[in-house]
Amino acid sequence: MHRFLLPFGLILCMACKTNKPTGLLAQNPSPMEEHIRPHGRVDGSDFEGKKIPLPGIFDTEPLLLKRNDFSEDSVNLLIHFHGNESVVAHALAENEGWAAVTINLGSGSSAYGVPFTNPDKFDSLLLAAKSQLQQPVRKIYLSGFSAGYGAIRAILKTSNYEIIDGVLLLDGLHASYIPAQTPLSMGGRIQEQDLAAFEKLAKDALSGKKSFVFTHSSIFPGTFVSTTECADFLLAATGIPRKPVLKAGPLGMQQVGESAQGKLKILAFAGNTAPDHIDHLHGLYHFIRLLQ
Repeated sequence: MHRFLLPFGLILCMACKTNKPTGLLAQNPSPMEEHIRPHGRVDGSDFEGKKIPLPGIFDTEPLLLKRNDFSEDSVNLLIHFHGNESVVAHALAENEGWAAVTINLGSGSSAYGVPFTNPDKFDSLLLAAKSQLQQPVRKIYLSGFSAGYGAIRAILKTSNYEIIDGVLLLDGLHASYIPAQTPLSMGGRIQEQDLAAFEKLAKDALSGKKSFVFTHSSIFPGTFVSTTECADFLLAATGIPRKPVLKAGPLGMQQVGESAQGKLKILAFAGNTAPDHIDHLHGLYHFIRLLQ
């Protein structure tokens, strides 16, 4: 599937090799340096709490993060797919009333999607997290950076859709072109089935049933549908126009577009390089506030 291998120091927008078959070819290389924006980074050193492994679910153990100073009688649970635990730890340090589970399963959206085609896998994950929390879970949110959207798409296709209160996508949502590798400008079209679960979510967010926040950069992979094109698809499906803006985002990001109605928010940001992509992950602490 989509080849974003994103532990922080590694090259983001280049193809990586795998022995497992995937649906989409690697994207075309893009510039790997950018010096216009500051690209601030967080390290989680301000987090004061516990990090608890949740064994027996995946080959790589998920990690539950919870603050030491819970002051509320219940907690929002964020289940985050793809990205270093330190970024999630910083998000918890900056936002009271949250606990989180971090899950890293490899590269490519299929690495995240395949395990969750069986709803029992998510049930087991949720049960393990709840057993380690002292407070009842108030609301359940999913967040995914880059290829992490694959897990979220799989979960939304199951009966667990009903218990999810909201979703945050951080520069991660893709689809195939039809014919393959044929961009829209060359007469291709989007494989709409790849986005059907998120179209349903967007419409439910529009009516206030769910929360859906989607941030995207300007990266154009070339061989598969970009996050910008996926955002355009969702906006067309919901009838919401693009609103151009020019304002600062978290950690030096530059926001250039905003579309919001009901509980649906789609935010466009400048940048087409790997650092611009990683900016979205490090902005997690800011973007989760938009879910509520």
